Amino acid sequence: MKKIRVLIVDDSAVVRQALQSVLESDPAIEVMGTASDPFVAVQRIAVEVPDVITLDVEMPRMDGITFLERLMAQCPVPVVICSTLTEQGSATALAALEKGAVDILTKPKLGTKQFFEESCVRICDVVKSAAQARLRGRRMAGGGATPVAPMRVPEKLTADAVIAKPRSEAMVQTTEKVCVVGASTDGTEALRELLQAMPADAPGIAIVQHMPEKFTASFAARLDSICKIAVKEAADGDSLLRGQALIAPGNKHMLLKRSGARYFVEVRDGPLVARHRPSVDVLFRSAARYGGQNVLAAILTGMGDDGARGMLEMKEAGAFTIAQDEASCVVFGMPAEAIKLGGVDSVLPLDRIAGELVRRSR
Repeated sequence: MKKIRVLIVDDSAVVRQALQSVLESDPAIEVMGTASDPFVAVQRIAVEVPDVITLDVEMPRMDGITFLERLMAQCPVPVVICSTLTEQGSATALAALEKGAVDILTKPKLGTKQFFEESCVRICDVVKSAAQARLRGRRMAGGGATPVAPMRVPEKLTADAVIAKPRSEAMVQTTEKVCVVGASTDGTEALRELLQAMPADAPGIAIVQHMPEKFTASFAARLDSICKIAVKEAADGDSLLRGQALIAPGNKHMLLKRSGARYFVEVRDGPLVARHRPSVDVLFRSAARYGGQNVLAAILTGMGDDGARGMLEMKEAGAFTIAQDEASCVVFGMPAEAIKLGGVDSVLPLDRIAGELVRRSR
């Protein structure tokens, strides 16, 4: 009897090894290969299309949900999502099923190897069931179904087709939340209080403070010396890491971007936005576009309306947004404008904002 050939796609070497061991314990299953990310997976599929793919969600260069959608459009293969993000009923689980996944296995955040060993029978049964699945075309707006291409057409599955330019939308959910913060008048002191209250394992923070060129490096260095988290002036391409805050350089815009499940910042020149460079609106709008509901945002004391429109976009994209209250602001301009536009979920005094951001991140 022909064995079911499986391709394992997961960025963790431990998971790949453990899952391969479990699957190959069943005489009906053979692991044809493993891949550390969708780019490597495409190369393997172009040589031979597997009967089933097990697919992680959080991976470098491209997340699993995006890859799943593109794979189904180019070369439909039964896919079993295997991730820590897919608890029953979660947004990621629902998105995976909508994009064409046959079934879902939820990995624990700890004890992954033991989980695979103890769940051997279920995992093998899920893969064998997936191999028998009849894939349907995606539903179109008019109600009809798109035709499904023949499964074994690797010549149609090219890197250009599947690994196209990243679309301007966020992952449904990640295990890591990220924070974006905007401030202006008296923002230096507000940021000092906010960042000093952050624990060492705080979520990654991207900050725009209206400040002249050459001042932000020394400002970041001072904060770094008095805070539990690391603080630095952002450089183009810096990853947004847990326990670190990045401050936009003076006279440069800073944007939040995403590659796979990795968030990083882009530092660039550009015209004044809302009369400022760096602009809070530039950071916030990029966070809405690439972070969506994975973002937590705060707008602090400052004059004008920079950040108000961006905060509304973030809220509409599913982010949780906070404005500093009038009583604790030196200038209740930027927060007031954000509140007026309807872009704020919660209005809090400055001394409660750090705690709320940390609580929401967990």
